[in-house]
Amino acid sequence: MSRPFRSSRIGGGGVAGFAWRPLGYRAVVSGQQSDDLLDCLKRVAAALRDADVPFALGGGLSAYARGGPPSENDVDLLIREQDWERVIDVMAQLGLRTEVPPEGWLVKAYDGDILIDLIFRPSGLVVDDDLLDRCDELSVKAVWMKVMAVNDLLVSKMLSWTEHHLDYGRALEITRALREQINWEDLRKRTDHSPFARAFLNLVEELDIAHPLHDANGR
Repeated sequence: MSRPFRSSRIGGGGVAGFAWRPLGYRAVVSGQQSDDLLDCLKRVAAALRDADVPFALGGGLSAYARGGPPSENDVDLLIREQDWERVIDVMAQLGLRTEVPPEGWLVKAYDGDILIDLIFRPSGLVVDDDLLDRCDELSVKAVWMKVMAVNDLLVSKMLSWTEHHLDYGRALEITRALREQINWEDLRKRTDHSPFARAFLNLVEELDIAHPLHDANGR
């Protein structure tokens, strides 16, 4: 089993505005993260913090904050469902365009061309105090914020896969980069009901990314 990743508040450097201190693992970041995404994240996170709205960084940027590949997409933040109306107000006060889509599991804001997904029910999870307590606190461009636990990130990604939406590419990048931070046993247990997740875990075992799924006796 992998040693759990915990962060410590540290001063100084970090990579592309992130600061962390992993235990027993030296993270290597590939590529450069977009300054536009990071600046947007910094503004929005600071506004939510100042409004006393609990939140955590999710999605691709949460993986990058831990030493994973850079994110080329939007900014994903996790919020509690009871807070979404307050969050919309905070975004509007920042001058951002907001949207309440019909899906019923997120609200959206737009900072120019940058999409900000504010998610309260990611696939397979509910954003509540317990989930937020599992997050690690990292410094992102000098703004301290909670960052989604890597196992929660992967559970949500793996349980979103369907026959019509099945792309292992991004998950492979994340698991390869963060392999020593992943609790593989926990990940298997939480996603075992999904055939797409089981197939993915078989794949990462074959690629020597994951720890073996079975012991020497095939159990």
